[in-house]
Amino acid sequence: MAHTLEEIARLSGVSRSTVSRVINGDVRVAAATRERVAAIVEREGYRPNRTAQSLASGRSNVLGVVIPMAADGVLADPYFSRLLHGIAREADGRDQFVMLSLAEAGFIHRIDEVARRGMVDGVVFSGSHASDPFADRLVESGTIFVNVGRSDNPQVSYVDNDNVSSARQATAHLLRLGRRRVATITGPLFATVSQDRLTGYREALEQFGVRYDEELVFESDFTEAGGRVGMRRLLEHRPDAVFAASDRMAAGALNELRAALVAVPDDVALVGFDDIPLAQQMEPPLTTVRQNAEQLGAAAVALLLDLIDNPSESGRRIILPSELVVRSSCGAGLG
Repeated sequence: MAHTLEEIARLSGVSRSTVSRVINGDVRVAAATRERVAAIVEREGYRPNRTAQSLASGRSNVLGVVIPMAADGVLADPYFSRLLHGIAREADGRDQFVMLSLAEAGFIHRIDEVARRGMVDGVVFSGSHASDPFADRLVESGTIFVNVGRSDNPQVSYVDNDNVSSARQATAHLLRLGRRRVATITGPLFATVSQDRLTGYREALEQFGVRYDEELVFESDFTEAGGRVGMRRLLEHRPDAVFAASDRMAAGALNELRAALVAVPDDVALVGFDDIPLAQQMEPPLTTVRQNAEQLGAAAVALLLDLIDNPSESGRRIILPSELVVRSSCGAGLG
């Protein structure tokens, strides 16, 4: 087994620099030479010295991932496990390492310092605010990063799901089924995702000529307990349908409806958002918006690496589509 570039060069009959160019994907090397060297590299099981590569390229091949939440909140939410899986899979496929920080407020100010010292080449930041002070700090420090979620800062590149259109579609589906007192349980309204899903809800009401009623809107926190509290409050205003802005809140709403002896979907139709595994296991199975959190994570890594190669191209946006999955909880699904 060859352990150095010199040994690979000797076996290939080319110079050390040619082997280095082949390993680093230099297309200027003749195709026949690339194929011969690549075959010997594979046969010998040679793995490049990452430290030497990093010194030569000025890169660490490490990507930072920052989620500004307590660990228990992240670990309890299926969305984040899927997002992180997509990030890790894409990074691994591109020969990158991932350094994860579940950063609460007391630590978050040090992340840009880590980037400035070259410990990471860039950062994937899962920020929830449209104007996040940490994102502003990263911009000011010159750190290359991608936000997961919409940002109002024109200098911030981000990837996001089409939350407005998806929420509009979900609410419109309930209205097409003849429901007219359609309530919604939102996430915390400081978060862009919550704002966008509320906007989509309001747009659907306007589209169908239904008056927006603040009594049918409850601000919650994306948890099952929050969904249950929200449903309890909304029942006072006699809704005939509910769009919950997450499946976990929809699960809480369903439990509260069951406790109140309210039939789903006969008395109250229910739609969620996310399509986590729990959605299919609920009784009745939950109609929901399917967003691909793994795809979102992969897209964030791909965009970040592109920005690292082209650092002048800030302010790029990638919006991923979602899909309404119709099941029995709205009264129109097959289970």
